[in-house]
Order: sequence, then C-alpha cells, then structure tokens
Amino acid sequence: MPHMTTVRHLELDGTGLSPSSVGAAARRDDGDTRVTLAAAAVGPMEASVRLKDTLLDGEIPVYGVTTGFGDSCVRQISPDKAHELQRNLVLYHLNGTGPAAVPEVARATMIIRANALAKGVSAIRPQTVATLLECLRRDVLPLIPERGSVGASGDLVPLCYLAAALIGEGRVLHRGTVRPAPDALRDEGIEPLRLAPKEGIALINGTSFTAAYAVLAAAEARELTFVAELATAMALEALHGNASALHPFVHAAKPHAGQVESARVVRTLLAGSRLATSFEDILVRRERLAGRGCLRLNERIQDKYSVRCAPQIIGIVRDTLDWTEKWLGTEINSATDNPLFDVEESGLHLGGNFYAGHVGQAMDSLKTAVAGLANLLDRQLALVVDEKFNEGLPPNLVLARRPDDPEAGLHHGFKGMQIAASAVTAEALGRTGPASVFSRSTEAHNQDIVSMGPIAARDARTVGGLVREVAAIHLLALAQAIDLRGVERAAPAVRAAHELIRRHSAFVSRDRRLDEDIEAVAGLIGSGALRRAAGFGDEVPADRAHLTEPA
Repeated sequence: MPHMTTVRHLELDGTGLSPSSVGAAARRDDGDTRVTLAAAAVGPMEASVRLKDTLLDGEIPVYGVTTGFGDSCVRQISPDKAHELQRNLVLYHLNGTGPAAVPEVARATMIIRANALAKGVSAIRPQTVATLLECLRRDVLPLIPERGSVGASGDLVPLCYLAAALIGEGRVLHRGTVRPAPDALRDEGIEPLRLAPKEGIALINGTSFTAAYAVLAAAEARELTFVAELATAMALEALHGNASALHPFVHAAKPHAGQVESARVVRTLLAGSRLATSFEDILVRRERLAGRGCLRLNERIQDKYSVRCAPQIIGIVRDTLDWTEKWLGTEINSATDNPLFDVEESGLHLGGNFYAGHVGQAMDSLKTAVAGLANLLDRQLALVVDEKFNEGLPPNLVLARRPDDPEAGLHHGFKGMQIAASAVTAEALGRTGPASVFSRSTEAHNQDIVSMGPIAARDARTVGGLVREVAAIHLLALAQAIDLRGVERAAPAVRAAHELIRRHSAFVSRDRRLDEDIEAVAGLIGSGALRRAAGFGDEVPADRAHLTEPA
C-alpha cells in the first residue's frame, strides 16, 4: 500500500526527488529533515552560468536577462543593467492577495524550487540555491499569498515572495514569528542575495508553488483512502453488514487495481470480526420457503451501495493517485523556467515548461475523486444514525432511556453530527468544478492560454481537508455504534482504531459538545495515527534518490 515515507536527509540534484519525500520534509514528519544541494549538481550549474555569461559578453539578447519580460521581450538592454532588471522583476510581482500559504506549503515550495534549479540548465549559481536551502534549514520561510498565479509563465507572483525573502525584501515567517526579512536573515547569519543576471527569473519562473500544494494534497488523499476503508469496515460491523461483497472473486472479475486493493484492505481490517456477517451465514439463518410461494426474509442478503460498493468508490481515488503521483514525480524533477541553457551544444532554448497543465489536470481529477469519499462516508453515516436503516441500533446512537427516566427524550446524540457532515460534504462537492478550463488571457496576450494549475491544486488540498472533517465525524459515530454493538466482538484492527479514538473522545452517554472531538480525530487522521493503530504502517518502497540516514 504506497504511502508517504519519512526521510532524514535529502540531497537535491534535479532528478530523483519523490513527492512522498517532499511531503514528509515539508510537514516535518520526523523532525527537521536536512535538505542540501548534491555535490554532483554543482558542476552542471556552474557550467550553465558560464554559458550565460558568454552569451551576455557577446551581447546576444537573452530573454528575461537582457530583454524585457513577456510581451516586452522586444526590448533589449545592455548587460550592465541586468542585475537591476532581476531585482525589479521580483519587486513588480509582489502583488499577491489572500491569506499566506501555511508553513508546510512554503517548505514544499522551497524544496521543489531548489530541486528544479539543481538540474543545472537554469544558469543560477549553486550558492544562490544553497542560500535558499539555508533559509529552509533555519526556518526562515517566505510569506506567500495564496492567490495571484494563473499557472503559466509559472507561479510568478507566489515565487516572487520566495525570491524577495532571499534578497531581504518584505516579511518572512521566522521560527513561527512574522518578522522583517532583513532582521531574520541577519539573526541567522545569512547574507541577503544580490541576484545575478537570470537568477530572478530562474527563481520565479516555474511551477513549484503549484506542485507544492499538489504534492501535499496527494499525500493527504492517500491517508484518506485508508480512512475511508477503515470507516467502511467499521460501518459493516455497525450495521451487521454482509462482507461477502468484498470477496476476491468479485473484484477479480473487475480488476481495477485500486478497487482490488481497497477490497483487500477492508477484508484485512475485518479479519476476526464477530459483528459483520456473510452471505453464507445469512443462508444458514434464513427461514425456508417450505412450499410457500413467497416469503419475507428476516435479513437483507445484500447491503446498500454506500457499504456494498465502497471498494469500487474508494478504488477510484487509489487509481487516480497512482497516475497523479507519477505526473507529480515528473513535475518536481523538471526544469520549469525559461530560457534553458544547453551546455553541451552551447545553446539557448526558449520554451514553455512553466505551464502547469499536468498538475492542474491531475488536481482537477483528484479533487473530484476525493470529494467522492466525503459523499460515501456521509451516506454511510446517514445509515448508521437512522433507526430505519441501522439494524437495531438506537436512534441517533443515543442510549434509550426508560419512559420514567427524568432525562427521557432529552438527548439526541449524533443527530447534529450528521447534519454537520452533510453540510461539509456539500462544500467539498461544491469545490470539484474544474479550474483548468478557466484559462484567461493575460499580460498583453503574451500569456494568452494559461493552466490555472495553482487554483486546481489549492482546491484539491481544500477538498482533502473537508473530507478529513467528514471522516472524523463519521468515525466518532462509528466508534459509538461499535460500543453499542459490543466492542469485544469487533475485529482486532477495528478494536485498535476504536481504542485510539476513545483516548481522545469519550462515549456519548448524554448530549455534549463534540467540536473538539472532531478536531482531535481529524488530527489522528492527518498524522496517520489511525492507520498505524490499525496495523498499516508506511509500506512504500525506498525513494529513488539520494536519501541517507544520519550517521
């Protein structure tokens, strides 16, 4: 079951960075991860700088270095103005809006940008990238507004805030406190950069901000697939559901890899359950026709779709993630600025690798698939709390009281929780409209078709957060239902997950506020604690690239 890994040292050379490594380092899953420029990257980077200098000495018009930007590329300047042009490029794009991206997005952006520049075709000095990584190491993070990028010509506006931090412009988040960038750099002993020709455009002309959101959204979606499988196993137990729909024969007959894997995971979670049933068990218990022409069975022989078809639904997310993560792996190991320098051929190439179309398409697909998990879990929850469908559980999962009990009729248990889950689900589903189709012509029609990748990626991460909230509500209700059924009869894996939930949320015996319980369980989901409690660790092959354990 592929999942994120924990890494302690990342050496960047532009070829072997994995999305899981970026996510783990950005979230600080295992404390601070050391991220450095690989020694092998230095030579090619320096060679591309020398080629750039040769072209400038020959007064060759180099786009964005000795010419204006975008539609202004017809204006050439003398090489002695190139330094100032790079600084101005950064300053005039500092016009982002909206809240600042959270620290893990800033860290992921820094790692991905450094890796792209480490490929050695962008004519940027190794010491410039080393300064970027030193800021990362010392927790000097750019404050990047979320909005302002159309995802073509790269993430110009967001990445300008990264470049601004390096030159000592504006404010940064320094060890958790917002401070002027010059003060933070001075206190950490980091010299502000004077951008060399090409370095401004190399820093800002790329897809790294978009990819940062995308990498984190994909990692969170991986976690949510398992949580949906855990919830499905618990729902099967809570509803005395028929686990025969998970049989390998069924899924071998329609062998989408994600569907097959999802069914396997739910089967594994249910191993040893005395609450879920099977078709064979139902046949044993059924009343015989005994010559009658018609008979109402005392048990349903199959469950409603939100239980029976769960692997088919969750499997879509698994399969979407498989190709999404491949695309992201390519994206974060690509040179995405313009122009690029071919040292072997002494060539200068103008192109459009800054177009974030692959990331936008992937995120538009992923957010739709992940929102489907919210829909699935919300429908399961509706069955569990409703006495008409929950196979004998009390209404809204609140213990029935004797009519003469003074508190009879006063408590409504999980009624409000189901309402909240439905509201959050609707919001998640409402975010699934594709962003990538909303291209806008910008910058005097030079950027006349754009990817909108950053909006798609931000939406994907937002949807993931909403689904996590729905899952937390559902898991709290399922823990309540398992208690009512008899937790000792649940499968061992379910019991372990139930125990962890109960450490953070007590059984609901009377009406009380549950918002803090939701937050706590959402945290267990986000951290992977529930997955690990249920016996599913980080089962992922080692990253391809340059990862080492500390001595």
